[in-house]
Amino acid sequence: MDIKVVKINEDQEEQLILRCHAVTEEMKEIISFARSRQGRLSGTREDKQYEIPILDVYYIEAVDNRTFLYTKQDVYESRLKLYELEERLQGKHFLRISKSVLLNLMKVESIKPALNGRFMAILQSKEEVIISRKYVKDLKMALQGGRERSGS
Repeated sequence: MDIKVVKINEDQEEQLILRCHAVTEEMKEIISFARSRQGRLSGTREDKQYEIPILDVYYIEAVDNRTFLYTKQDVYESRLKLYELEERLQGKHFLRISKSVLLNLMKVESIKPALNGRFMAILQSKEEVIISRKYVKDLKMALQGGRERSGS
């Protein structure tokens, strides 16, 4: 496969064009990765509204009927419910790992077993999040190249 990068002027729209004989699994992975890099989520912090690139979100957590977006340095509150964010993030490498958490698989540095059939995800930020037993099967499937599923 030959890869070419063409620099364009600032006033032109950036595009990713794939030319292939067939849409193979490899091409589907490339398309999925490119799509996962797009988009933003709205969040507030200290009474200010921000647009956070999806790429920067490590995980999303629902606590006491409030939803929080965690980035490497900051925490933002979202107006959306966890299930709404889960729907919006389908196909963008986010996976439900517990009743209250969505995890960005692209931010996981490693995974290790924890107690009672649960697992622990260590993020690139060195933060640790628990993966509930109920969601371990979905996680394994996603890590083995399967599609991420919505919560069971």
